[in-house]
Amino acid sequence: QVHLVESGGGLVQAGGSLKLFCAASGRTFSSYAMGWFRQAPGKEREFVAAINWSGGNTYYADSVKGRFTISRDNAKNTLYLQMNSLKPEDTAVYYCAAQTAPGIRTRQYDYEDWGQGTQVTVSS
Repeated sequence: QVHLVESGGGLVQAGGSLKLFCAASGRTFSSYAMGWFRQAPGKEREFVAAINWSGGNTYYADSVKGRFTISRDNAKNTLYLQMNSLKPEDTAVYYCAAQTAPGIRTRQYDYEDWGQGTQVTVSS
């Protein structure tokens, strides 16, 4: 099991940027493929982005492609999500998650460990 703690959320105006962090502890971070998900009020949790164990492969939801960048630093046991050109519809609680299955996964049910989430609010 890996323990995950997100940070970096906050309030930003539309068009602005934020960088989210996910610090991992416990089992070897590089053993896990990682993902970011988000959940807006009254909506289901949705996939945002995923990255394989080495950082060499990434995948994005269409809604964030070209605006968000997922990356990782295995030496620092940290996952990142750089969010640019933010829109009000990006407002949500953002969660990082870890999974040990091969390849990149987009379904939340494939992920084994989750952080507690960090709130991102984009004002218009």
